[in-house]
Parts: sequence; C-alpha cells; structure tokens
Amino acid sequence: MLGGALGGRMAGEVRAHEPLGPHTTLRIGGPARLFAWPADVPAVAAAVGWVQEAALPWRVFGLGSNLLCPDHGFGGLVLDLARACGQSSFHGERLEVGAGVHLAPLIREAARRGLAGLAGVAGVPGTVGGALTMNAGTAAGDMGQVVERVDALDPRGRRVVLGRDELCLGYRESILQQPGWVVLSAVLRLTPADPEAVRADLASRALRRRQTQPLELPNAGSIWRNPPGDHAGRLVEAAGCKGLLRGDAQVSPKHANFIVNLGSARAADVLALMAAVRRRVLACAGVRLVPELRWLSGQRELAALLEGDGG
Repeated sequence: MLGGALGGRMAGEVRAHEPLGPHTTLRIGGPARLFAWPADVPAVAAAVGWVQEAALPWRVFGLGSNLLCPDHGFGGLVLDLARACGQSSFHGERLEVGAGVHLAPLIREAARRGLAGLAGVAGVPGTVGGALTMNAGTAAGDMGQVVERVDALDPRGRRVVLGRDELCLGYRESILQQPGWVVLSAVLRLTPADPEAVRADLASRALRRRQTQPLELPNAGSIWRNPPGDHAGRLVEAAGCKGLLRGDAQVSPKHANFIVNLGSARAADVLALMAAVRRRVLACAGVRLVPELRWLSGQRELAALLEGDGG
C-alpha cells in the first residue's frame, strides 16, 4: 500500500521488502520496508517529500560499502540514486558528476584523460555521493581536496548549491552527514597529468590493496577511524584482535581494521565483535576507538549498541 502511494508520487521503481544484504559489500541486512530507484532528480525530490509527509525513516544508499544494516531490516524507505544521478561529463580539468556514479570507472576514465586527483579514493567501492558525504580518502588525499561545489537537497527538501567551505569538511566528516541531506551532484576540479603516470600510480595502489586488504571476502572497508597520530589497525593488532571471531564475523588476519563476513555473518555478530575489539583496545592502549562504519539506523544507535553489548 505504501509502495503504491510512493509510486503515485515518484517516477521510477519501488519495491517492498527488498533484502538489504545484497546491496551492501558486507552482504548483511534484513529487508527494507520500501526500496526505490527514482528516475530523475525531480523524482528524488518527490520521494523525499513523500517520505517526510509519511513520517517514515529514510536513507540514501550508494554501494553500501561503509554500511552495516540491521538483521531485522529497516522500517522505512531506502533510496538508490544510480538512475537519477548517474551521469558525468568532463570539461577540461573540471568534472561534473552525479551522486550515483560509481567511483571505480570514473577514476579510470579520468586517468585515461590524463587527470589526477582521485588517487585518495581509488579502490573505494562506492559512489561519488557516498564519498563526498564521508569525505572519503586515504593518505593520498580525500574528496575535500578536489570538490568545488555540491548540488544537494537540504533537510527541508530545498535544492541548494554548497561551496567547498560550506561543506564543513574534516576527517571523515561533512555537513552532508547530518540527517536530511541528499547529494545530487558535484563539480570536482582535477589536475592535468601524464595519463601513463596516472595509470601506473593507480595500478601500484591497487596491487598494494590486494596485498594488504581482505578484498577476497565481503567487508565494509575500515571499521574504525584512525585516532590522532596513530592507526586503528595497529591498535587493534597490538590488542591481539587479529583473527578474533564472533559467529561468522572475523577481524581480518590480513588487516586488523577490517571485519570480514566468512559466509553467514549477521549484524549482531559484527556488533559483538566491534564491542569486543573496542574493549580490548581501550584496556591495552587507553584509546577509545570511534567507528568509521555507518549503522543504517544512525550513529547514535550504533554507539548505544556498542556500549550495551556484553559479548
């Protein structure tokens, strides 16, 4: 019934009780009450307006690469912007790109054109919108270094343009993480470079990732933020947590800041494992790890779950 009501307001596809696990890189999560693919930007705005009127919780999905979904699912609406915001165009050094565009092919095309600047997010299995929201990056740089402006819906559903300084960018932080924001597109400014040099650099980084990260198993990328002046992976390893198991969730023996799904892990297993790791690191190093992983129902709820877990 709700799906029909949304379908009457929004151009695109709506499914009820869509399993979330297949839409995440951890392959974990129960069904969403509604899952929708708006056809275009006006349809995105219509969907947001409808769900706010219906007083349902809602979230925007990218590729689900930094996300843990509850085992019982999500009682609201999930929006996938791949169809509505899936276009990109190059204009010299500037790149106009939709929020639903996948990073990997975009980075390859930029390299082919002799444009550098995206090495920091090379290998991130996500979308432009998710990378901007998280200010994703590595030691090689982050999205904040290349973004000029972002076209978005604000929490009141108004379409706005935000310049770099208005995004409040920090380490894995941006204003776009506040509830109600929806990234639609962005303008990125890249740097001219020799195409062969850019491709060689990307290939070198890809090889190192394969050697040091558990890419062969479902995972959600880095679980913990790096504390100032240190690395979360080093702290987790020093606390003796490599290989630690809860159900089918395991702290990767290859990289301690990754949790992998060995086959049938549940969200409850991942949460119990995160709580155990954080307790051990706190006891060993006096450092309270902060999750980089996002919980679909919100970071406050994630904090409460980690505090309350006794496993």
